[in-house]
Amino acid sequence: MASYLNHFSLLRTISLLYFLVTLICSGSSLSHDEECSALYLFKQSLIHQDDEFCTASWFQTFQSWKPRTRSNASDAGFDCCSWYGVECRNDHENGHVIGLDLSECSLCGHINSNSTLFSLVHLQRLNLAMNDFDESHIPSEIAHLKQLRSLNLSYSGFSGQIPNEISQLMQLSSLDLSMNPLKFQSPGDFKNLMQNLTGLEELDLSWVDISSSVPHFLANFSSLRSIGLYNCLLQNEFPKAILEMPKLEILDVASNTNLIGSIPEFHNSSLIKLGLSGCSFSGTIPGSLSNLTQLTGLTLGGNKLRGFVPSLASLSKLSILKLSGCKFKKGRFPNWLGNLTKLNKLYLDGMNIKGEIPPFLANLTELGVVAMGRNFLTGHIPSWFFNLTQLSFIDLQQNQLQGPISNSFSKFKRLQFVSLFSNNFQGRVDIDIFLQLNQLETLRLGDNRISLLAPNNYTNNTLPQLIELNLESCNLKEFPSFLRFQDKLIDLRLKDNTIDGLIPVWIWNNSKETLQKIDLSYNSITGFYQHPRFLPWRSLQLFFISHNQVRGQLPIPPQTTIAYGAENNNLTGEIPPMICEMKSLQMLDLFSNNLSGTLPLCLGSLSNSLSFLDLSRNNFHGKIMNSFMHGCMLESFDLSENTFTGQLPRSLTNCTNLKVLSLGANSFDDVFPFWMGTLAELQVLDLRSNKLYGPINGSTAVSTHFSKLRIIDLSNNGFSGQLDQKYFQAWNAMKSVGKSSVMQANDKSSGFTWDYTIRVIHKAVNTQYEHILTIDMAIDLSCNHFEGEIPLSLQDLQGLQSLNLSNNHFTGRVLPSLESLKNVEALDLSQNKLSGEIPQQLVQLNFLSIFNVSFNNLEGRIPQGKQFNTFDNSSYMGNSRLCGQPLSMECQMSKASRLPPTTNMSESLFPIERIDWIIILCGVGSGLVFGIFFGNFLYGRYSDRFIKRKDRWVRPLRNTRRNQGLS
Repeated sequence: MASYLNHFSLLRTISLLYFLVTLICSGSSLSHDEECSALYLFKQSLIHQDDEFCTASWFQTFQSWKPRTRSNASDAGFDCCSWYGVECRNDHENGHVIGLDLSECSLCGHINSNSTLFSLVHLQRLNLAMNDFDESHIPSEIAHLKQLRSLNLSYSGFSGQIPNEISQLMQLSSLDLSMNPLKFQSPGDFKNLMQNLTGLEELDLSWVDISSSVPHFLANFSSLRSIGLYNCLLQNEFPKAILEMPKLEILDVASNTNLIGSIPEFHNSSLIKLGLSGCSFSGTIPGSLSNLTQLTGLTLGGNKLRGFVPSLASLSKLSILKLSGCKFKKGRFPNWLGNLTKLNKLYLDGMNIKGEIPPFLANLTELGVVAMGRNFLTGHIPSWFFNLTQLSFIDLQQNQLQGPISNSFSKFKRLQFVSLFSNNFQGRVDIDIFLQLNQLETLRLGDNRISLLAPNNYTNNTLPQLIELNLESCNLKEFPSFLRFQDKLIDLRLKDNTIDGLIPVWIWNNSKETLQKIDLSYNSITGFYQHPRFLPWRSLQLFFISHNQVRGQLPIPPQTTIAYGAENNNLTGEIPPMICEMKSLQMLDLFSNNLSGTLPLCLGSLSNSLSFLDLSRNNFHGKIMNSFMHGCMLESFDLSENTFTGQLPRSLTNCTNLKVLSLGANSFDDVFPFWMGTLAELQVLDLRSNKLYGPINGSTAVSTHFSKLRIIDLSNNGFSGQLDQKYFQAWNAMKSVGKSSVMQANDKSSGFTWDYTIRVIHKAVNTQYEHILTIDMAIDLSCNHFEGEIPLSLQDLQGLQSLNLSNNHFTGRVLPSLESLKNVEALDLSQNKLSGEIPQQLVQLNFLSIFNVSFNNLEGRIPQGKQFNTFDNSSYMGNSRLCGQPLSMECQMSKASRLPPTTNMSESLFPIERIDWIIILCGVGSGLVFGIFFGNFLYGRYSDRFIKRKDRWVRPLRNTRRNQGLS
C-alpha cells in the first residue's frame, strides 16, 4: 500500500505542474483535457495516507479515474467523461465537464480554497452529499462556478459560516446545504443570500443555524416547489403568504420553537408535504385543510394549536399524520381516522384523547408507526390491534390502559420500539414475549403493576440487541440475566424494584462503548462484585444508584458524566480529588451517606460546570473550600447536616446563578452574610442551626438585596438586635403570588431534569421533600435573640404562607396589619414577650391552619369564627389573661377589672412546664410550622409528583386553598 501511495504522490506532483503550466498558457477557461487534469488533482487531494478506511473508499470510488494509455505517447492524457460520477457536454473528446456526482462515496478529506474543483467553471451540477469532508469550510471560491444550476453539499461534514459568495450563483435552481453544522455570520445574511436566487425551485437548509426571520419576499419566488428549513432556529412570524404559494409542493419548517404564526385558509394549493410540527403556531386548524387532497405528509404536532381537529377524511393519500402535543380540547378519537387507509405513521400522543382505543383503527392495515402516548386512554388493548402486523413502532405510554399485557405482542415481528410505560397493566409478564422479536431495540414496560418473569436460559444468539430498556417498578427480585448478552445498550432503567445483593461482575464488560444512562435507584443493592474504583462505561452521562444500601468507596465515573446520583446509601471514605476531572458534571448528589473527611479544594473549580451539588447529611468536617470562581454555574448548593466550621465562603458571590443555598445544621461561626444579597437569583436560603450571631440588618443601601428570596430559615442561631423596617421592603418576591411550577434544572443535551429539594423539621423528624414550588414562601427566624417590635413591613409580604418568629424576645403588640397576609397558613409567635390582645382582624386569614401565640403576655378575648374555631388550647397556653374558647376561662369584664394582674403572674404560671416547653420548642418548634407547611403543601397540591422517603407521608392541611381547588 505504501509503494502504491508513493506512486500516486509522484503522479500528483507531475499532474499539478502540468495543470499549472497549461492553465497559465490557456487563460481562465480550461480545455477538456485541462478540466480532466483538474478533476484528477481534486481526487488526489482527498487521499488520507494515515486513514486506511478513507484510503480504501477512495480507491474503490476512483477506480475508473485513470489516465488513458495510447501506443502513441503524444495522445496520452485524460478522458474524464467516462469516469465515475462525471458528466460532459456533447462528446467525450471536446465537451466541457458540466456535472459531478460523487454522493454517497464515503469520501474523506478537506476541501479548501485552492482546490482545483473550483476551476471547473462550466459545471452545472455538483453533488458531494453524504460524504465526510472533516469540517471543511465552504470556500468562497465556489463563486467561480457561476453556471451552477444544482448544488448539493448535504450530509457532507461542512462546518463554519456559509459564504456570502453563494448568492452570486444566480443560475441556481436547487440548493441543498442541509444536515451540516453550518451557520450564517449575521441575521441579515440569510436574506442577502436568498434575494438574488430568484430562480430557485428547491431550497433545503435544514439544520443550518439561520437564527433569523424567514424573508417575506420568498413568497414572490414563483418557481419554488420545495422549501426545507427544519430545525434552523427560525424566529418571529412565518409569512402566511408562503403557505399560499400555488406551486409549492413541499414545505418543512418543523422544530423551530421560536417560529410563530397561524395556519391560513387553503383554497388553491399543490402541497404534497406540510411540516409545521415543533413550532409555536397558534390558533385553530382551518377546515379548508381538507382541500389539500394531494397531501401525503402532514405534521402539526407540538404547537399551540387549540380547539378541535377538523375532519381530514378527504386526505386519502396521507401516509404520515402528526397531531401530537397540541392544546386540543379533550375528546374521543376522531372517527374520520378510519378513512385514512394509506396511513403508515400516525402520531396522536399528548392530544387529550380519552376513552378506549376505537375499532375503526383496525382499517389502517398499513400502519408501521402508532404513537398514542400521554393521553387518557382506558380499557384493554383490543385483540384486533395485534392484527396490525406491519407495526414497527408502538407508543402507548402514560395512559390509563389496564388488563394483562398480551402474549400476542410476539406477532409483531418487525417491532423495533414498544413503550407501555406508566399505565395500569397488571399480572405476570414473561419477558420472552419481547425477547423473541429479533429487531427489537427499545422496550419500556416500567411503572405498571406487573410482575416480570425473566428466566435464565438465554444465549447471545437468541436475543435482540437492545439500545433502551426500561423495567422500572416491575417487581424484579434479581438482576436480569439476559442483560449479560447486551452489548449495545444506551439507556438502562431498573429503578424501583426489589433487586438485592450484589450486582453481577459481568455488568462491567457490557456495553462499554455505548452505555450513556443507567438508573438502579430504589432497590436493595448492597454493592458490586469486584467493586470498581472507576466505572468502565466510556460514554456514560447519567449514573444513578440512589436509595440502595451500597457500601464501599465512591465509584469514579468517566469524564463524560453529566449527572451522578448516589444519595441514601452507605458509601464511606472521602471524596477523591479525581472527581474534579469530570468537567462535564452538572449534577452531583451524595446526600445521606457516611462519607467523611474534608472537601477537596478543587471542588470549587468544578462549580464552573456543576449546577446542582448536594453533599448534605454526611460526616464532612473542616472549612468549606473558598475557591468558587468567576463563571460558577451552581444553581442549587446543599451542605447541610455536616460539621463544617469557620466562616461562610465569600467566593460564593461568584455563583451568580445560585437559587437554592442550604448550609443549615453545621457549626459555621460568622455574622449574618449580608453579602449574599448580591446573589440576584437567590430564592431559598437555609442557615438554620449554626453558630451565627449578631444583627441581620446589615446595609439597607442596596434596595435590591434578596429581591427574589422566597424561603429563608435562620432558626436556632444567635442572631440578635431589632429587625429593621426597611430590611423586608426589598423582599419583592414575597409580595405577591405568582404562577406555580416545580423548581428544577435541566440538561438540554441529555433531556434529563432534576428537581431542587429541601429538608425541614416536621414533628421532630428530619424529612426531605423532593420538590420546591415557585409559590412556596416562608420565613423562619425562631430560636434566636431578636428583640423589639415585630416589623410593620412584614405586612407587605402578602404571598407569605408560613411565618415563624417564635422563641425570641419580641415585645409590643400582635400587629392587626398581619391580616394582609391573606395566603398565610402557619403563624407562630410563641415564646416571646408580646402583650395586648389578639387582633380580631386575624379572623380574616381564611387559610390559617396553624396558629401559636403560647407563652407570651397576651390578654383579652380570643377571636372567634372561621379558622380560629379549629385551634386547641396549645395555641394559647402560657397567657394567663387570655379568655374564651377554647380555654376554660370565660371572659367576664367585671371579674377581670377586679383582678388586675400581678407583675410576676406569668412567671408563676406553670413554671416547670414553661421551662420544658422552651427546651422542646427550641428543638422542634423552629421547624414545626415550617415542616407542616411544606409537607402538607407539597403533598396536597402535587401528590402525583410527591416522593415519599421511609414510607412517611404528610397529612394535608385542613381548610386550605389546596383542598378548595384553588391555585
